[in-house]
Amino acid sequence: MLAFYLPQFHPIPENDAWWGAGFTEWTNVAKATPLFPGHAQPKLPADLGFYDLRVPEVRQRQAALARAAGIEGFCYWHYWFGNGRRILERPFAEVMQTGQPDFPFCLAWANQSWTGIWHGNPKSVLMEQAYPGPEDEKAHFDWCLPAFRDPRHVTVEGKPLFAIFAPHDLPDAAAFIRHWRRLAEQAGLPGLYFVAISNRYAPDIDPYRNPLVAPFDAVTQLAPQDFIDSLPAGKLARARRILQPQSAGYFARKLLQRRQGQPRRFDFREVVEQAFAGMPEERRFLPCVLTGWDNTPRSGPRGVVYEGSTPAMVGSLLGKAVRRVADHPPAERIVFLKAWNEWAEGNYVEPDAAWGHGFLDAIRAELLPGSEVPPPPPRLS
Repeated sequence: MLAFYLPQFHPIPENDAWWGAGFTEWTNVAKATPLFPGHAQPKLPADLGFYDLRVPEVRQRQAALARAAGIEGFCYWHYWFGNGRRILERPFAEVMQTGQPDFPFCLAWANQSWTGIWHGNPKSVLMEQAYPGPEDEKAHFDWCLPAFRDPRHVTVEGKPLFAIFAPHDLPDAAAFIRHWRRLAEQAGLPGLYFVAISNRYAPDIDPYRNPLVAPFDAVTQLAPQDFIDSLPAGKLARARRILQPQSAGYFARKLLQRRQGQPRRFDFREVVEQAFAGMPEERRFLPCVLTGWDNTPRSGPRGVVYEGSTPAMVGSLLGKAVRRVADHPPAERIVFLKAWNEWAEGNYVEPDAAWGHGFLDAIRAELLPGSEVPPPPPRLS
């Protein structure tokens, strides 16, 4: 299992300029308030506290917690906006420079423009994702190459794994992949294992079988869009695999929530029941386990809430995912976890004030059945 890992827990000049001095993802997490009766906000960290990812001891303890739960690596969100423009690169750069934590990793390119969508101004472009062409592609590859060569990097048959968040945004995904494979060969690598994070949900597009993702070695889905249409009606397809309305009252409730200034709410149990229903059985299709969803700390009443997520439900969902890949070759028994620490979107497994180590314990029970509960790592000093 590879857990997506968000590096936005340390201040950077750009966020200071956009949102105020000292802004990090914790700013949104801490200011969250309940928006309806029973709304579980704010969600607060436990063991690790409101950590700063510039602190190496934090990164070490995260790796220790993940390893004890059976998680096999972090998939770091990586930002390359074109023309060499990067952001939030410090935590991973220090992982590379220091060799610590000694814990497997790979990279997921978050190739999307940053906008003010979560703050009510979606037309405001804070940093635009650009695709300048082959020279920039080579510069991007050269930046990644030390990571690809690192012995900690996750590989499939020796090929470093590289995921792409928005394959549909690439001007020509097939040409990009051909270019990077050629560069990998020239660098002495056996190749690259490309994973498409398919998040193009429209009525006429199959998220798994379409030309957008055909050049990739593997395809996983983007949670939560795989489970629900979280955009206004007409912008994306209706959620096809869950929450089929039993009556017109279903849509009436959702419309009423929107008119009352409430986020749209859905039952996480139905996510677990219907997950992976539309995913083909071939081994190139890899499941992604969602641990919950509540992006109201970022987007307030415009957000979407999956209510009722518990460690037991996440464990059940993970069990389904593990069974789907059980017949794959060992190197391709890959399950993604969304996510390790995306606190402001309500999908994380780090210890929190409500469940303690509950999510990690549920993961360990599925990935390391019969193992004893490990002693907690030393407290941060």
